[in-house]
Amino acid sequence: MAERRILQFCHCHYGPFGDVARQYAVLFKDSPYKVTTVYLTDPPSDEVTALSASDEVIYLDYDGADVRGLKLDAMRRVREIIAGRDFALILAHRFKPIHISCWGTKLPVIGVHHAFGDYERLTHKLFARWFGKRLGLLGVSDAIRDDIRRGVPSWPAERIATLHNRIDVDTVRAEVLPREAARDLLGLPRDAFVVGNVGRLHPDKDQTTLLRGFARALPELPGDALLAILGKGRLEDSLRKLAGELGIAGRVRFLGQVPNARRAFSVFDLFALSSDHEPFGMVLLEAMAAGVPVIATDCGGAPEVVGDAGALFPLRDAEGLARLLVEHARMTTVGRAELVERGFMRLYAGFSDEAARRRFFALPMVQAVLGEPEWTR
Repeated sequence: MAERRILQFCHCHYGPFGDVARQYAVLFKDSPYKVTTVYLTDPPSDEVTALSASDEVIYLDYDGADVRGLKLDAMRRVREIIAGRDFALILAHRFKPIHISCWGTKLPVIGVHHAFGDYERLTHKLFARWFGKRLGLLGVSDAIRDDIRRGVPSWPAERIATLHNRIDVDTVRAEVLPREAARDLLGLPRDAFVVGNVGRLHPDKDQTTLLRGFARALPELPGDALLAILGKGRLEDSLRKLAGELGIAGRVRFLGQVPNARRAFSVFDLFALSSDHEPFGMVLLEAMAAGVPVIATDCGGAPEVVGDAGALFPLRDAEGLARLLVEHARMTTVGRAELVERGFMRLYAGFSDEAARRRFFALPMVQAVLGEPEWTR
C-alpha cells in the first residue's frame, strides 16, 4: 500500500519562506502522512532542505520569468511529481503555487496567503469562484483572512480561515545569545538602552516614523539611548540623511543584514515595529521569544501578535511612538519582567507549533479532506 502524502508547494525559500515550509511540514509529525515539499523557484540548498523538515524536498528551480503567464511547464512537472504517489492534499503558499495546483491537478488544495491584496484582481476573483469546491484559503493573520473575504464575499466563511504563523518556541529561545554576547557581536555598548528594529529598509517598514519617534523621545530616554536598525534596502541613504537632519545620527546604528539575526535579539531593551500594515509580523514573535518587550503599529496582523504582551501606536504617529518609547524606558524591573512573561505565555498559547497543529486539524476545510485525525486527540 502506497504511503499517503501531503504535497506542500512553495513559491520560494527566500527570506522567511524556508521556515514557513517547516511550520507546515511539522503539522504532520507523528501522523500517517509523509510530506513532500516542492519549491517553485530558487535553487537547491542543503540548508533549506534541512530547514524544511520534510520527508522529501524537490526544487523545480525556475527563474521568476519562467513562471509568468500560463505556467504550463510547471503544471506538467507537478503532475509528474504526483503521478504514482498517493497524495491526499496540496498545501500551496502564495498565489502562483495555488494557481498551478488548481489548474494542473485534481487534488484538494488549501492555499495559504501571506500578503494583502491577492483577490483584488478580477481574474483572481474569477479563479477563486471557479475552483471554490476544492479550494480552501488560509490567511496568516485575521487581517489577511478578512482581506480575502472582502475579495470573494460569496464564499462561505468556513472556506476562508486563519492559521497564524508560528515558531518552535523552545528552539528559538535556546538559540538566543546572552545579552552581553549579543552586544559584543553587534558592536553595541553593554550598558546602553537600545531600541531595536529589524526589517528591509523599505517604505512598507516605515523606519521614517521610527526615526522621528525616537528623535522626539530622546530627551526623555536614558542618556546613552541608541536606536539599532538591522536590515538593508533602497532607503538606507535617505534614512541616514533623515537621522542627520533630526540631529540623531550619533544615536542611530544602521547595522545592515545580520545572519540569523534572531539569535541576537537579546541585544535590545525594546523592539519597535513601525511597519505599514504588516501582514503578520514574524519578528515580533522572535523578539518576544528573546525576552524583549515589543511595541508595534495598530494595523495589519501586528495587534493579533502583540495582544497583552506589548503596546500599540497608530500608523505613522511619531508622537504616539515616542510616548511608548519613554513609557518603556521608565518601566520598573518588575514591570518589565511581567511583560516578558506575558510574551512567553502568549507564544506558547497562540504561536507555537503545537498550538497551530491543534487549530489546523480542527479546521472544517482540513477535516473535509483528512477527516478528524485520531493522532491529534
